[in-house]
Amino acid sequence: ERPHPGAQLRITDADGLRLTCFATNTTGMPIAALELRHRQRAQAEDRIRAARATGLRNLPLHNTAQNQIWLEIVQLALDLLAWMPMLALAGENRRWEPRSLRFRLLSAAAQIVTTARRRHLRFARHWPWTDVITDAMERLEALPNPG
Repeated sequence: ERPHPGAQLRITDADGLRLTCFATNTTGMPIAALELRHRQRAQAEDRIRAARATGLRNLPLHNTAQNQIWLEIVQLALDLLAWMPMLALAGENRRWEPRSLRFRLLSAAAQIVTTARRRHLRFARHWPWTDVITDAMERLEALPNPG
């Protein structure tokens, strides 16, 4: 197969083509269905990579019960990282890794301003992703109330 644009060629790539293979003991399925199943596994691997980037790489506490609480917090963060891009973001922003989401969206400077008995969140004007944040908040507010 041809590598994606911008991919660095390896020494094993012949004539600009990348040789790929996968091994399976599954019989009776067409090769196209087997390849589709194999490629869908990449989504699970992406979730594992996101879990490691979110805090699952090492358990920071000494006690097992404390580490269980840590794992629950990581699970909540992973749920937020999985659903938030699907519900709130659009376009290429949906593909941001957890590190990019933390830097661009979750660490944005803002002030909570109360005027006329209403609270507003005022973001810094110079932040390059302020438009992405405000668009995401509008999309989330437009969702129907689940309960």
